[in-house]
Amino acid sequence: MKIEILGNSDTRSGFGAGLSQLGETHKNVVALCADLTGSLKMNDFQNKYPERFFQAGIAEANMISMAAGMTIGGKIPFTGTFANFSTSRVYDQVRQSIAYSGKNVKLCASHAGLTLGEDGATHQVLEDIGMMKMLPGMTVINPCDYNQTKAATIAIADHFGPVYLRFGRPKVPIFIPENTPFEIGKALMLKEGTDVSIFATGHLVWEAVEAAKTLAEEGISVELINIHTIKPLDNESILSSVTKTKCVVTAEEHQIAGGMGESIAQLLAKNNPTPIEFVAVDDKFGESGKPADLMKKYGLHSSDIIKATHRVLKRK
Repeated sequence: MKIEILGNSDTRSGFGAGLSQLGETHKNVVALCADLTGSLKMNDFQNKYPERFFQAGIAEANMISMAAGMTIGGKIPFTGTFANFSTSRVYDQVRQSIAYSGKNVKLCASHAGLTLGEDGATHQVLEDIGMMKMLPGMTVINPCDYNQTKAATIAIADHFGPVYLRFGRPKVPIFIPENTPFEIGKALMLKEGTDVSIFATGHLVWEAVEAAKTLAEEGISVELINIHTIKPLDNESILSSVTKTKCVVTAEEHQIAGGMGESIAQLLAKNNPTPIEFVAVDDKFGESGKPADLMKKYGLHSSDIIKATHRVLKRK
């Protein structure tokens, strides 16, 4: 795939655009929000389909229970709130009413990770992927830019079962071509290489793209793969890549514990033990600050991916 910047936008806007399109094509799609309609870019859906939009207010647990009930009547509910409130605050309702019952609810979670910025540690959830991937039957998706988030939003409407869709607030480069197919559970090859496999997800995909450019200038051939679906993991693509490169770097805006890297490490431990380095938050809470500054402070910058690559190549 040729990687070039096509524009800049936040991934939450990709969600809003995808949801609005679903309103036209999927008459059973309904949207619920916990008093954050503007923040999640759900306004267009609300304005176009007011009879299918439900404002739950600051009552996230009630919103989850409402969504679970709506599925019984054949509706496809998309719930919207911040990632922290979509997981930590309502974990009991998600586990009992949605996951355990296999309800067809789409949990759409914005403002995830450190890039929430100035709102600080109480809102910067870094444990959500781990919490959600541990629930049996839960699909976990973490797209990287506006186009991929829009495509993922549309794709999950046709997937039966509970889904956790994670996205963010800051504007980031758009680099996935608009018509790129989104296949749940199938990783996206961005660049083929032979020396190291870099598996990245969410906002860290662009950081990995930047890192791969610098590493190429150093003569290091990077195979870069976008792991937009963390569960189910694309085992075949990961193992195929690692068989070729024989070393791995994972990159994610999440705790090391419970994240994408942990899932890949488990896969490799079972099938092909391989040197691996993790670029992720190392057992710390976030803090208030500018998103770019926080990414650097907590080791989530392209330079950290480059350092991790140098370390793992020495272990190869």
